[in-house]
Amino acid sequence: MKNIVVGIDFSKNSENALRHGVAVALKTNAKLHIVWVKNPASGEKLGATDDNHMLELAQAKLAELEKISRAEAPGHEINSVILEGKPYLKIAQYAENLPESLLIVGSHGASGFEEMFVGSNTMKIVGLSKVPVLIIGSHVQINRDLTKVLLPIDTSFETLQKVKFSCEIAKAFSAKVSLLGICMPCTSETRHIINVQLNNAANICDGMNVRYSASTIDVRGSFADSVVTWAKNEDVNLIAIMREEEDDITSFWLASNTRQLMNFAPMPLLVIPNVNHAPVR
Repeated sequence: MKNIVVGIDFSKNSENALRHGVAVALKTNAKLHIVWVKNPASGEKLGATDDNHMLELAQAKLAELEKISRAEAPGHEINSVILEGKPYLKIAQYAENLPESLLIVGSHGASGFEEMFVGSNTMKIVGLSKVPVLIIGSHVQINRDLTKVLLPIDTSFETLQKVKFSCEIAKAFSAKVSLLGICMPCTSETRHIINVQLNNAANICDGMNVRYSASTIDVRGSFADSVVTWAKNEDVNLIAIMREEEDDITSFWLASNTRQLMNFAPMPLLVIPNVNHAPVR
């Protein structure tokens, strides 16, 4: 990982995400990019009277955030960037144009995303991004160490795409990876496929010298509910999932499991894009 991109709108949620971005950058020795996007809505949030005033206010706020970030990461390379256009599109494109990047964004809600947040810039960023997106809830505290990363493993071929990047995150923080086989439906055929998938995932962990455990659960109801319940019981710090794709452009290609986890997971969520899917711009 070489670049950490944090989308900022000067809200407490995005500034909380920035503090996590600094922590990840320090652990991975990656460059940190603080990105703000100028548009009419952002001017209203800043209380700007015109475009020049908006830029002045934004530049001052970015300078202050840079100063705070440099104090937390002395000597680390930190850049602030101002773009113009649709925030979700510009931020996703900026991260895509950087090598080996991770995009970090903040979310609203005391226990994850609120239902009404589904149509927000963050949801759209996740739907369009070609790089992994780390979503940080406003309730997530920076002083809690990342010790356990949960990887739900299902029967799809794509599910293994998230293992390597997730292991990189875990290795940077000396965290343990929990491989959780999802038996859904609960049949002997499904169990066999899950066991094969878990074995493949375990081989990746071994190859990267990452600590891991493997277990399975039978899911007879909601996938998201089952994963979140297991994560809470095991005190998981981060859930890593593959972004499911749909052809419905109104959902920004996010299928129901992805949307539900984004809505209800009370811990940070790492969403890995499917490399076999090319979003339409």
